[in-house]
Amino acid sequence: MQRSFDDLGTPLCDVTFVVFDVETTGGSPSADAITEVGAVKLRGGACLGTFQTLVNPGMPIPPTITYLTGITESMVLPAPPISEVLPAFLEFVGDAVLVGHNVRFDLAFMGAALLRTGRPKLANRSVDTCGLARRLVRDEVPNCKLETLARQFRLSHRPTHRALDDALATGELLHCLLERVTALGVTGLDDLLALPTVAGHPQADKLRLTARLPRTPGVYLFRDRGGRVLYVGKATDLRRRVRSYFTGDDRRKIGSLLRELHSIDHIECKGELEAAVLEIRLIHQLLPRFNRHGTRWRQGAYLKLTLNERFPRLSVVRRAKDGDGCLYLGPLPSTAMARHVADAIEMASPIRRCTKRPGREPIDTVCTPAQLGVAACPCAGITGEEEYAAIVTQVVRGLTCEPDLLLEPLKRRMSLLSAARRFEEAADMRDRASALVRAISRQRRLDGLRGAGRLRLDIDGHGPAVLESGRLEGLEPPGTHVSRDGLPPVAWKTATGTEGLGPLPLDMADELSVVAGWLEQKAARVRVVECDNGWSSALPRLPAFDPPARRLS
Repeated sequence: MQRSFDDLGTPLCDVTFVVFDVETTGGSPSADAITEVGAVKLRGGACLGTFQTLVNPGMPIPPTITYLTGITESMVLPAPPISEVLPAFLEFVGDAVLVGHNVRFDLAFMGAALLRTGRPKLANRSVDTCGLARRLVRDEVPNCKLETLARQFRLSHRPTHRALDDALATGELLHCLLERVTALGVTGLDDLLALPTVAGHPQADKLRLTARLPRTPGVYLFRDRGGRVLYVGKATDLRRRVRSYFTGDDRRKIGSLLRELHSIDHIECKGELEAAVLEIRLIHQLLPRFNRHGTRWRQGAYLKLTLNERFPRLSVVRRAKDGDGCLYLGPLPSTAMARHVADAIEMASPIRRCTKRPGREPIDTVCTPAQLGVAACPCAGITGEEEYAAIVTQVVRGLTCEPDLLLEPLKRRMSLLSAARRFEEAADMRDRASALVRAISRQRRLDGLRGAGRLRLDIDGHGPAVLESGRLEGLEPPGTHVSRDGLPPVAWKTATGTEGLGPLPLDMADELSVVAGWLEQKAARVRVVECDNGWSSALPRLPAFDPPARRLS
């Protein structure tokens, strides 16, 4: 049975535990069998019931086991077999959390018995008091055997190698250990289940910083001793996400981050979308040192088709000018990526590659790409204005409504190179075509979202979210935003006229990408209530240029 986040976040005082123990004929679950089962059900420190029975193992009990446990063959001979014991035991357990001292041993024998009788294995969560003791009191005791811990904590029940006695002692031990874990901020079941790993973390003492985090969607901010923000992240469950940094995340930067961590702030959000948008806005504003993704938005670049000059060409620029009559693709993540996309377009089209501004009179020299036959040369008068205008029109249509005008030539070149066994060059052509497809696809997603105008959504029936040209409204926490580049953070460029949208502002690309990606992933949970201009596209589907999967030899 898979537990929900709400179940896992149950306060420990409300969790039902079944502490159990089995005695066996030996140490192998496959070759040996259970001779006794004992269990005690606990909740909030109170005993709700006990379960105890001898079991006929169907095989001899070795003398060493009889000496250890006191269980003889004459004692188990009239006892029921495990097939008759299991239904009552499973009913007693229900969906409680199973607890044992070295619980894997007990679960292994129970699992083998269930398998032999044709029943499914236990799906209950489990807690090992031996693992907890190693993390919490290892320095106080010579070992973590149940007998040693019973003496250390002066338990009223002492283990005797009989199932119920050992279960009762383990239950007392569990309560003693739970008193210890409160110092580490453990308040819920999920915290307890993760504790054996968390408590061994070198920065485990900082778990106390997570004690007041709620189990709600939101954004968290890690700060250093000087109050500077080190890292900003989002979460559907703030407490669970932040505590996960102390468990299985062994990335190199996480160790450095936690060493510098001094305090944790958080902002609760209404849902996942709001948290995702707030995260990217705060990253843009604060530029935290450990947030690599999202802090380099200023390095973005546009691929510009200079339609405002006589013979347009492709140019990589840092800023887009709204209203200059040019066609912009982007912003793209970097100038290198923009150049990569430009190379793909230039390989698919003979658009001019020289950077000089053509004069009214033809020049005497012909540029190198034109000499190689890969580009037109209107500057030297080799290509007429009408002929060159047709080339530019093809590029414009390829970037806007007919991508095959640019992609088909690249496909043909890939096929020719592959046929000639020039595989490295074919792979390079594939990568350029893939970069062009990704750039066009991203442009479509973001322009489609912007062009929708005011978009009112209902998410999972939990209330509306309103997007204005792709930007989430109603998300301006007091004191969290500052002006940037002389513009307030709510500044937003929308359409430039009836012909279409203007260039997407550089500082809004990440936010729109987050919104578009979230809406695509959660499409089944979203209902469109209102949309000004429609939110669909009649453009053809873009092909994929992914590398072929490797074949295993």
